[in-house]
Amino acid sequence: MKSFIYFIASFLIFAGGCTSTEPVEIDSKNLLKTVQIISHDSLEGRAFSTLGNIKAQKIINRNFTKIGLQTGKNRRYFQEFSYSFKGEKRQEIFPIKKPKENFSNVPDTTLTGRNIVGTLKGKINKSIIITAHFDHLGIKNGNIYNGADDNASGVAALFTIAEYFKKNPTNHDLIFAAFDAKEFGSLGAEYFLKNYEDKENIVLNINLDMIAHSDYDPILFACGLHHHPNLRKPLERIKSDEVTLLFGHDDPLNRDQTDWTFSSDHKVFHKENIPFIYFGVESHKDYHRHTDNYETINPEFYIETVKIIIQAIKNFDEFLLD
Repeated sequence: MKSFIYFIASFLIFAGGCTSTEPVEIDSKNLLKTVQIISHDSLEGRAFSTLGNIKAQKIINRNFTKIGLQTGKNRRYFQEFSYSFKGEKRQEIFPIKKPKENFSNVPDTTLTGRNIVGTLKGKINKSIIITAHFDHLGIKNGNIYNGADDNASGVAALFTIAEYFKKNPTNHDLIFAAFDAKEFGSLGAEYFLKNYEDKENIVLNINLDMIAHSDYDPILFACGLHHHPNLRKPLERIKSDEVTLLFGHDDPLNRDQTDWTFSSDHKVFHKENIPFIYFGVESHKDYHRHTDNYETINPEFYIETVKIIIQAIKNFDEFLLD
């Protein structure tokens, strides 16, 4: 029944909006290889402020350099930030034995993280921010939480999308931001936006978080239209014969769906009244488990979702012109 409802919803979406588009050509082999690299055991789950996380940062830096993205004013892609965990939150994340009820014997812990940010300049002084977090859960009880879908998939997609638009320039500046410390409360995303000097010229955030794993019906969700219904037309124009793009998971009054409005880094932009579209899949059997490995993603589905997201960016780039 659920699949039938999805089919009808999809049909209504596409029947009113599909137009012919040029096929999107990407390097699928390299896309999959990159997911495999970022979710490899050697990165030990990429937990915030660990050696594995730093290895991931270096991989992202090398890819941004290879693609030729522009750096910031400091001539580096790295954006460093620190965060102090205190009291109850510190005990939750870095527990000590026998904490007092008021956590007064729990010492503060300050950790350093890094976002990696690069730019493709467009023709106008407006920007679309494309984001994906690279941190994950690290090692728990001897198991490595590699986070292939969550969120090596989003990070590898950043590279493929950047490569595509390097060859196909846009009107808007495209800012590619790989965020750290999402799993600890979107700390990297908060730091990025707080320190972004041209906030008034951000027209859209496109956030990628879990886009490679759909076990049953090949369904990708675009979340955000409940808050920004004016963004519907560019999404309705997307054409795919392999993956169904549905809209939802953004209405707090819809009891049939969980609300994803505050589920990932796009929430930071939403709180600042910046429009967002979040691409993701529904929770699956490997979500936040050590079985979220490269072997459990769906390669064909993933390749097609990246092509859909590229179509979306192309459509928004034209639609959001003043």
